[in-house]
Amino acid sequence: MGRTRIKVCGVRDPETAVAAVESGADAIGLVFEPSSPRYVEPEEAWEIASFLPPFVTKVGLLVNPTPEEFMRVKEQCPFDYGQLHGSESEDVVRACGPWIIKAVRFSEATIEAELRRWSEVDEIDALLIDGSAGGMGETFDWSLLARVAHLSDHPLILAGGLTPENVGEAIRVVKPYAVDVSSGVESARGVKDPSRVAAFCEAVRRAER
Repeated sequence: MGRTRIKVCGVRDPETAVAAVESGADAIGLVFEPSSPRYVEPEEAWEIASFLPPFVTKVGLLVNPTPEEFMRVKEQCPFDYGQLHGSESEDVVRACGPWIIKAVRFSEATIEAELRRWSEVDEIDALLIDGSAGGMGETFDWSLLARVAHLSDHPLILAGGLTPENVGEAIRVVKPYAVDVSSGVESARGVKDPSRVAAFCEAVRRAER
C-alpha cells in the first residue's frame, strides 16, 4: 500500500492551514457552504490559500451548487479540486468538472450502486465516502465499504468520524487513497486543535508502518 494522503477540511484561518501542512497534511479543505460552522467567504479563503507552500492541494467544498455558482466561487478562490458534497446529478458534476471530488454518504443498501454510478463519470478524480451529510463526525462500518471498494474506478477518500484514535484502524480495514478529517480534530465546533491535527497525521503515518 502506498502513502495515504491526508486532507484537513474546514480550515478557516491561515494559522490552522500552516499548522496542518507542517504536521503532514497534503490538502486543505475550504468550505463554501454558508450553513456550515466551517464556512469561509471565497475572498477570505483565497487569503488563507496564499499562506500555503507549493504542492499543497486546495479543495473547495460546495453543496448542491449550480455550475454557474460553482464557477463563480472558483473565480474568487481558484482552488485545485472542487468537492461536491450534496445530491448533485451526473450532469451537474460533469459541468463543474474536471478535477472533481464527489462525496457519497455511505449506506450499505446503496453503496454498490453509488460506486458503479460515479465510475461512469470521467470528470471525477476521486470519491469521498462519508458517514453523514458532512462534518457531523458520524462513522460507519468500514468493513462493509472494504468489501465493495474494488467496484470504484476512482480512488477512494475515507471520511466520517475519523479521529487520531481510530484513523489507523480505518486505514488498515479500507486501505483508502486518502483520509479526510474535520470534526475529529476540533476543540470546539468549527475550531481546529493543532495538537489533534498533528496527532491525526502521526497516526496515519504509524498505520502505514
